[in-house]
Amino acid sequence: MTPARPALLASAVVLPALAALHAAPVTSTFGPLRNTAMPRLAGQGRPDHVALTFDDGPDHLATPHFLALLEARGIHATFFLLGSMLARSPGLAKEMAAAGHEIAVHGWHHRPLLVRGPRATYDDLARARDAVADVTGRPPTLFRPPYGVMTTAGHLACRRLDLTPTLWTAWGEDWRKRATPRSVEDTVLKDLRGGGTILLHDSDCTSATGSWRTTLRALPRILDTCEARGWQVGPLHEHGVSG
Repeated sequence: MTPARPALLASAVVLPALAALHAAPVTSTFGPLRNTAMPRLAGQGRPDHVALTFDDGPDHLATPHFLALLEARGIHATFFLLGSMLARSPGLAKEMAAAGHEIAVHGWHHRPLLVRGPRATYDDLARARDAVADVTGRPPTLFRPPYGVMTTAGHLACRRLDLTPTLWTAWGEDWRKRATPRSVEDTVLKDLRGGGTILLHDSDCTSATGSWRTTLRALPRILDTCEARGWQVGPLHEHGVSG
């Protein structure tokens, strides 16, 4: 056997094992499994409370409409911001924080963690975390990965950065081109229970163009249903899920 042969054989074993380790947390992407076996990661909190969360902002066109609706209803939410969007609208992010909304991290770029190595993952999260802290004056404590897909590198980066990964128990699939206000409402309420976390989007930067308008029209009826069921609606830091 040539000297190179053992190294090649070792690589054939080690590299797939490392790839499997990196991707192992992807199992949490499966909602029913996550909600049952990983309640903290799923964002399950107080049974009399529902956490309202938005991804992909701040969007200078869309987000102000959501802020106005929430102010009129007397409700605060958690906004998972993209660093690349924050850089475009830092004043809007500061306004969101000043209004009492919880500001969290969605990464700098909306790219899957699966295609990033440990260093790139850490750098992306750290850049976004530092940007949020600089703009709002408060270090964020929560992180939601793009597409809801965690990796081992993502969990390790969160631990180093004092960020808690938080996904959701119910979403509206509001990013789809075919989504309607009724479909968003029905999709959210189908899986929503007391203690659940709702995922919606206050931006169409990674969604179908104009999809935020559909979400905005669906939101009042979702809030009405939560009220009718006796659930308080608020941000994750009031939900029993903390950093």
